Amino acid sequence: MSTSAPHHFGSAGAAWLAPTVATLRAEIPDLRLDLLLTESTPGDPDIDIFVEETGVERPGSVDVHRLAQDPYLAVVRVDDPLAEVPQVPLADLAERHWVDNEPREGACRQVLLNACAQAGFSPSFVVETHDYRTAMSFVATGIGLTVVPALGIGELPEDLTTVALVSPTPVRHISLAVKKSIARHPAAQRTVELLEGLVRAGKSRAGG
Repeated sequence: MSTSAPHHFGSAGAAWLAPTVATLRAEIPDLRLDLLLTESTPGDPDIDIFVEETGVERPGSVDVHRLAQDPYLAVVRVDDPLAEVPQVPLADLAERHWVDNEPREGACRQVLLNACAQAGFSPSFVVETHDYRTAMSFVATGIGLTVVPALGIGELPEDLTTVALVSPTPVRHISLAVKKSIARHPAAQRTVELLEGLVRAGKSRAGG
């Protein structure tokens, strides 16, 4: 069974895929898994974890399951004035310096840019990086802030904190596509069950 997931899921990939694979291997020892962490979907995987894109339809040959709604948070230094407030309107970040953290054509980046457009501005990126960890290391220097999906943040350094975004809140939708031709296979059904269970457990720990 082949499974793909975008590499920019960061901590979500580790939190979901590792225990899922471990359980599958324990329960179905002869199962062979090919895991691909990619920016796009290569080939034709049996199971694909993906970020939904506006206007992009999945083929009729797959069943799609919505896994999670993942809101974006601003990551700032603890000495930033924003660190003192529980939430901030997205438009209030229009004049701030931003650290980019996604490839230019990435679906996650587009979610954020669309939300900024709704708030009436385009972010002023002073540094371009292609992953969340690197972007946050630049934030720690004081060069600017970055905006990251909650599942991609992981454990923050002591000198950084997060602030909720509103008006609007950018949200990426993470879904699971399973080929209909293998959807009834026990391994596929168990994979869906395990992933949905891990997402529910994460929401419960977060109080959501």
